[in-house]
Amino acid sequence: MSLVVGDAVVQWVAQQTSEFGNFGCAAGIGWERGGQIVAGVAYNDFNGVNCCTHIALAGAMSREFLWTIFDYPFNQMKVNRITGLVGEGNHKSRNLCLKLGFTEETRLDGAHPTGDLVVFRMRRNECKWLGMKK
Repeated sequence: MSLVVGDAVVQWVAQQTSEFGNFGCAAGIGWERGGQIVAGVAYNDFNGVNCCTHIALAGAMSREFLWTIFDYPFNQMKVNRITGLVGEGNHKSRNLCLKLGFTEETRLDGAHPTGDLVVFRMRRNECKWLGMKK
């Protein structure tokens, strides 16, 4: 298994999350097994203090991958927080956000085809994954 980066990861995440094929200008970090991406994160809408993150899984995530996907925004991009946007009907993604340590911040009423658009956030000081060693 190995880390991969680039547009192919962004496209894979967009396809897995049904986000109409893209996130615009985005960076991607993925986890590959046997030449196939099994987990990926796309980061977009960076504004200096925040970026949006989109996570997709088709397999398990390793400790190295978890550390990497949070190290990138918080330590490399130097953001204070990351934001996750999940459709109300996507129970798996909502549960994943909570397991990873995101906090539900608010809901945008009727802003997603499945109902509300749920806004999750994680601040740097709330990220339990940064203290892990790779």
